[in-house]
Amino acid sequence: MTSLLLRNLPFPAVIALRYLRSTRRDAFASFLSAVAAGGLALGVAALILSLAVISGFQTALRTEILGRTPQVEVELPSGADAQAARNGVMAVSGVTSAQIQVRGGGWLVDQGKVQPVEMVGFDGLVPRSFPGAAGKPEGLYVPASLAARWGLKPGQTLDLVSPKPTLTPLGPQPRVRSVVLAGTYQSGRTQEERERAALPRSVAETLLGNTDRRLDVEAGDLDAALDVAARLPAALPKGSTVRTWKDLNRPLLFALRLEKLMMFVSVSLIVLLASLALVADLALIISSKRPEIGMLGTLGATPAALRQAFVLLGGLVAGLGMLVGTVLGVGLAWVANRYKLLPVPGRVYFLDYVPFRVEPQDLIVVLLLTFALALASSFYAAQRAAALDPVEALRR
Repeated sequence: MTSLLLRNLPFPAVIALRYLRSTRRDAFASFLSAVAAGGLALGVAALILSLAVISGFQTALRTEILGRTPQVEVELPSGADAQAARNGVMAVSGVTSAQIQVRGGGWLVDQGKVQPVEMVGFDGLVPRSFPGAAGKPEGLYVPASLAARWGLKPGQTLDLVSPKPTLTPLGPQPRVRSVVLAGTYQSGRTQEERERAALPRSVAETLLGNTDRRLDVEAGDLDAALDVAARLPAALPKGSTVRTWKDLNRPLLFALRLEKLMMFVSVSLIVLLASLALVADLALIISSKRPEIGMLGTLGATPAALRQAFVLLGGLVAGLGMLVGTVLGVGLAWVANRYKLLPVPGRVYFLDYVPFRVEPQDLIVVLLLTFALALASSFYAAQRAAALDPVEALRR
């Protein structure tokens, strides 16, 4: 059966399979083949695992950050009619909601305790950027961490203080409003996210005025928001500024891409070293098979056919390493993520374990890089076999 199969294969493939089998009888050649295949397997597995952990952290971080970021934010110019701008935005195809917001700094006060906050005034339901309270009726919502620290409960009355003064017979006095606490939201890990407070727009306008009005625009998903943002300027007053979730998180997204690229480049050195071991393996096989290669040349084997044979031989060794490395890397990533094998302190980080996420495009890039390096190494070594003079090879 094996002989019949070999007869139907092209000449270079037959030679490659024969030399692959014959290395089993040469201990040192077998050792180098195992080193080359094992090195490629280790490199592929390391690349897959490193990219999987980076992708896992990035996915979790994007979910954490983008869940608190407006899909599209419109900053209106001073004096613009916010309601008219909102009506114009709602007429744009793809927009699902548009909410008028008023923002500004101030202080939250309760029984002598003071906390600086960014006050976000809104109409209707609590916006998506306040997880845990999103979709609830309007009212005052503070971070859950602050409520736990101060011992706050829904129904208590808190004082909101604005830095904008009010003129009175006794001189300028800070604007103060007492508001009943409606609930809390799940604050993020960053300082900025811990210092926000959601409150009704009417209260915010009393404290802050109408100087900083914005529109929080939703468009279904993040990709749709980018398309909608390109059409919004035509429906907005002149001087309006449109920012997408990408614009609002540009430094973070750039840092994540750079981190992944540097990790990929550094771990790729393992694959490069394994490819050099493949060159040494093929060079040893060529040296030990010089008489046979010379005989093949005298029988009519062209240099191109010999070159193809050793390129295929290197490809077989590399293919075995890539297969083992892929199974090992993907399998370990799945097991580590499924069973949460690498826990981290949840009080320090926003996750309780190290997540692994194997992206199909990352896997394709890893395999293409490994294949390209292995192919280049095999071709370099195969050039020696193609350059052998048959007569000189038979003399040795």
